[in-house]
Amino acid sequence: MANTRPRCPSRGWGRFLRRLLVTLVAALVLAPIALTLIYRFVPPPITILMVERLFQGKGLDHRWRALSQMSPTLPLAAIAAEDARFCEHHGFDFEAMEKALKHNEAKPERIRGGSTISQQTAKNVFLWPERSWVRKGFEAYLTVLIETLWGKRRIMEVYLNTVEMGPGIYGVEAAAERYFHTSAKALSAQQSARLIAILPSPLKWQAVNPGPYVRRRTGRIGAGEGTVARRGRDDCIG
Repeated sequence: MANTRPRCPSRGWGRFLRRLLVTLVAALVLAPIALTLIYRFVPPPITILMVERLFQGKGLDHRWRALSQMSPTLPLAAIAAEDARFCEHHGFDFEAMEKALKHNEAKPERIRGGSTISQQTAKNVFLWPERSWVRKGFEAYLTVLIETLWGKRRIMEVYLNTVEMGPGIYGVEAAAERYFHTSAKALSAQQSARLIAILPSPLKWQAVNPGPYVRRRTGRIGAGEGTVARRGRDDCIG
C-alpha cells in the first residue's frame, strides 16, 4: 500500500525560504556586476541623489561629457584636492583613512573624510547619500567592482559627470555653463580649481563670488594641479 502521509508544511516553507534567500543573495551580488558592466560603456542616466534633490525642489541639470571633452585641468584639480594617490591605490587609500580618523578624533567639530574618488564615484552612482554601515559595506563592494571593470580613466570620467556641484547641478559641464557661462572643455585652470573647491559642500559654498575659505582652497588646489602634473600622478587617466 502506497505511503500517503501528508507532507510537513514546515519543510515546504523551509525550502521556499532557502530559495528566497539564495535568490536575494544572487541579486545583491550579480545585479551590481551587471549594472557596472553596462555603465562601463553607457553614461549613468540618473542617481538616487538626483532623484532625492529633485523631490526637494532643487531641479535637475545634468549634461554628460566625455573626459576628452573636458579641460585637462579638471582631473588634475580633482586628484590634487580629493585623492592625491588616485593613480596608485586600488580603490582604497588606507593611509588617508588613518589620517582622517586621527583628525576627526582630535577635531570632532570638523569632520574630514578619507574616501577616495573611486569610493565617492561608487556612492554617487549606485547608492543613497545617508551615512550607515550598510551603505559603507555596499560602497566597498562596488568600489572593488568599478576598479576592476572600469579602470581609472572611466572612474574619473563618471565622477566628474555625476558629482553634485550645486543645487540641482550635477557634473562639470552643467556647473561650467551655470557658473562661468562656458563649456567644461574651455575651463581655465583657476575655474577648474574653483569648481573642485566647492565639492565638499556644494550646497553651501559658492563657485561665483566665493568666501575666503573657498578662495584659499582654490589657491591650494591650483598649486596642487602643477604638482600632480609634474609628478605624473595623473598618468593613469592619460
